[in-house]
Amino acid sequence: MQDLIGIKTFTKYGLATNKGELLFYLVSPTNISVLSHVNIEIKIRHLMMVLSAVPDIEITCTDSSECFDDNKSYLQERLSKEHHPKVRRIIKKDIDFLDHIQMEMATARQFLFIARLKNTKDKQTFDTANRIEKVISEQGFETHRMKKNEIKRFLALYFDASMNGEQIPDTDGEQFFDFDKDGENI
Repeated sequence: MQDLIGIKTFTKYGLATNKGELLFYLVSPTNISVLSHVNIEIKIRHLMMVLSAVPDIEITCTDSSECFDDNKSYLQERLSKEHHPKVRRIIKKDIDFLDHIQMEMATARQFLFIARLKNTKDKQTFDTANRIEKVISEQGFETHRMKKNEIKRFLALYFDASMNGEQIPDTDGEQFFDFDKDGENI
């Protein structure tokens, strides 16, 4: 998977890819449904200021939790084939449980600003990462640069792999090798 999407490795500040280093900033969402029209316009203006100051920044919005649609589809199919009443009742309870969880998480979104740096040295990356975070914060957005475990969790959710992305090994297949002190495979 890493080769397919061009991920090389995690860096001190983000993620190295074939097309540069990616820096991830998690931005806390604002509930605009409770804001006045004037305050919404102000938020939009602040976002425009961020985009002016950092024109190459990318924005993504994703669910901040796993989607259960595949599980629900499987259970619906299983329910249609099941004839035993007690098993049908259990499957219906499972479907209701997944519906309940999904309803609770329906508004759980995460917003990320992603900056791509090309051909920068460690000091330049550090300075740029801090400058971008400062620009975002100065415009009234609550943000922080994501750490390795947060990036792994985001990627796992984005690629529909797991809620426990931070537990995924840094390198595909790493868990299947046992290295001794010299780094040789045993």
